[in-house]
Amino acid sequence: MRTVYKLLIVSLFFLSCSVFSQKARVKGILLDEFNKPIAGATIKAEAETVNSNENGFFLIAIPSGKKVTIEISHVSYKKSTVVVELKPNEDYELNVVLNQSAEQIGEVVVSSAGRKRVEGITVIEPQVIRMIPGANAGVENILKTLPGVYSNNELSTQYAVRGGNYDENLVYVNEIEVYRPFLIRSGQQEGLSFTNTEMVSNVDFSAGGFQSKYGDKLSSVLDITYRRPTKFQAALDASLLGGSATVDLVSKNQKWSNITGIRYRNNSLLVNSQETESNFKPSFADIQTQLTFDASTKWQWSFLGNISQNKYHYQPLSRQTNFGTVDDPIALQIFYEGQEKDEYLTLFGAVKSVYQANDNFKLKFIGSTYHTQEQEYFDILAQYRLGEIDTNIGSDTFGDVVFSRGVGSQLTHARNDLDALIVNAEVKGFHEIKEKNSQVEWGFKYTREDIRDRVVEWEVIDSAGFSLPNPVIDIPNDQPYNPYYGPLSPYKNVRATNFIKINRFSGYAQWNYRGSLGANQIWINAGARAHQWQVTGAPTEGKSQVVFSPRAQFALKPDWEKDMVFRLSGGLYHQPPFYRELRDYDGVVQPNVKAQQSIHIVASNDYSFKMWNRPFKLVSEAYYKNLTDVNTYTIDNVRIRYRANNDATAYVYGADFRLNGEFVPGTESWFSFGYLKTEENQNDRGYIARPTDQRLKFGLLFQDYMPNIPNLKMYLNLVYNTGLPGGSPSYADPYQYQLRLRDYRRADAGFSYVFKDATISSNRNWLKHFKEFSLGLEIYNLFNNQNAITNTWVRDVYTKSQYGIPNYMTTRTFNVKLNVRL
Repeated sequence: MRTVYKLLIVSLFFLSCSVFSQKARVKGILLDEFNKPIAGATIKAEAETVNSNENGFFLIAIPSGKKVTIEISHVSYKKSTVVVELKPNEDYELNVVLNQSAEQIGEVVVSSAGRKRVEGITVIEPQVIRMIPGANAGVENILKTLPGVYSNNELSTQYAVRGGNYDENLVYVNEIEVYRPFLIRSGQQEGLSFTNTEMVSNVDFSAGGFQSKYGDKLSSVLDITYRRPTKFQAALDASLLGGSATVDLVSKNQKWSNITGIRYRNNSLLVNSQETESNFKPSFADIQTQLTFDASTKWQWSFLGNISQNKYHYQPLSRQTNFGTVDDPIALQIFYEGQEKDEYLTLFGAVKSVYQANDNFKLKFIGSTYHTQEQEYFDILAQYRLGEIDTNIGSDTFGDVVFSRGVGSQLTHARNDLDALIVNAEVKGFHEIKEKNSQVEWGFKYTREDIRDRVVEWEVIDSAGFSLPNPVIDIPNDQPYNPYYGPLSPYKNVRATNFIKINRFSGYAQWNYRGSLGANQIWINAGARAHQWQVTGAPTEGKSQVVFSPRAQFALKPDWEKDMVFRLSGGLYHQPPFYRELRDYDGVVQPNVKAQQSIHIVASNDYSFKMWNRPFKLVSEAYYKNLTDVNTYTIDNVRIRYRANNDATAYVYGADFRLNGEFVPGTESWFSFGYLKTEENQNDRGYIARPTDQRLKFGLLFQDYMPNIPNLKMYLNLVYNTGLPGGSPSYADPYQYQLRLRDYRRADAGFSYVFKDATISSNRNWLKHFKEFSLGLEIYNLFNNQNAITNTWVRDVYTKSQYGIPNYMTTRTFNVKLNVRL
């Protein structure tokens, strides 16, 4: 009897092995005619059916040992059919390019590109990001050409959107939220953006009215997806500003894939073009890796890791800035002693798992850890001289200061240390309800922030032999006419130690629906977010706070001959305070700072048309924001200092326009224009301009090539912004000073000779191993415009006046760039 049982077990074992061995797998990536991934396509093989993901990737199990017909279909493309016959356990790679159906009309709402169109998302092609020149080339460089996105600092990757500040923008990589360093105060110190351009497959950007699934910020969402390799390839970029190397690896059975990038950057070329002479020794480097594993046809795992180290060593030597008028030229001369040493070490790791339970249900699990150690040490003595310039051309001292109107000195000191650990755990669900043309999405997230911060920072200013007291101390001071009896204190003195912990719970749920209204197509999204947090460890225990944020979007595509989509979106948006928003002017954490609240309304029109028999699109948007519990702030370069008291209300309104298309056949270019107005009211004192009240914006991104020499290509990146408030002293009452900086005008041009790429072939033997090879020249600040980021305020004893001397950014600079793809 036992022998029978043994034989039965053995038979069942071999039978099960035989059953499993009859399976094979087909995987690949679906692309359209423009090499863009196709998401949401249906892949069917006998009884099995799967869908391609956002990267166009699919994996399907089929029977082995017989011919199987695989059907690939999508409502926006022609159906494709492939017949394969595979061996047991064989993995077969099938990459298919789908062509659009010529007879298809108006399928905007249901296609992948149409989904982003009705959601108001701007899609940026990675190829455009790689090629367009800029002092900080990358994703952020392209964003600054879009309407509603503002920046007046080419050395910084930070940007403001529709009246918000740098801290109000969400950034995701592979659905994982990424963070920026805390102590950065100058664009020169930022080094590298987190996003590695060479690893990017998709970039989506929304400037407002975004869905509930995105986090709790007030202004914008930048959603970046890294590509998943399908074969081995390598890339190398090198220039006078640094370089990068990227490698794609894939296992033979296609289960494992990895993409790794290493970058290095040195800003000396740009810093040396500024007025301040210095010894600048920066070192900005990072390494990123993405590892993906297909455990089965239903389960996928991935890991994203990043190690970044920025060492910013700066030793200013001297500076001379000429200003004034032709009849009365004045110069500011400064001689420096001392140096600044800043270091930032960032470690980031995230694990993501996607489980496709069935065709209609998907689960995602995401865990991430962000650890940053930052130090900011400097002791710099600046001795200045304000005087008249010798304008006599034949003089030996022509251009020098020959008569002093004022002298003084400034000593700044800092010993700032910060250690922050942020841990996230998140689960997301996606349900497809095909019979009702709708989807349900939900998510829940836990975040713990552990921050240790020590601030020791002071500044002493001597003007014409008199020490300037702290402007916050309200004691009359009319030196030298009467003695000053106030306390002897530095002009600025910030000392604080903050060891705090913040626990956050957040979640969302939303519903998507597509259907018809008569002959018209409609798309609806409705959802809500909730966020609870509490600050502990501060001098006073923070109370538990909860906010609730309902949001909705509606899109209508009329049954017209013209291809138009109308959108209306909005809702209630909250931004629970992050660590920087909790820290007041004195560096002390205020644990009960409320979440800033904003009501968004965005109305837009998307018009696709053909001009010169080429595709074009005009997007027009009007928006309004009403903000309460506003946490007011000041901006010095890129450093934001909050008052942490929720003492204001504010509003923003404006309009954005963007026309993009093939102005030159085969290339994408765009023109953008924006207008906004934003004001705040602090403690009912009346409305004044906010620090981000940058009224007009014009951006141009243009690509061209020579018809007779197609190898020679040209790229132009042009931005014009009207001046920001911020020309007044940092200590000034904003209600008494509403000075503005100069208009920001900048054009960066690039010229590239392409020896070989996907469209240009070459018979040269040395190029046969390369897929792409190009050499280029870039010119930053083509027209050599003088753009100022802040003003330095100096007193003139002779005229009893105070001058605001602009702190200019970079001048015209040349760069050489090499791009190689294997």
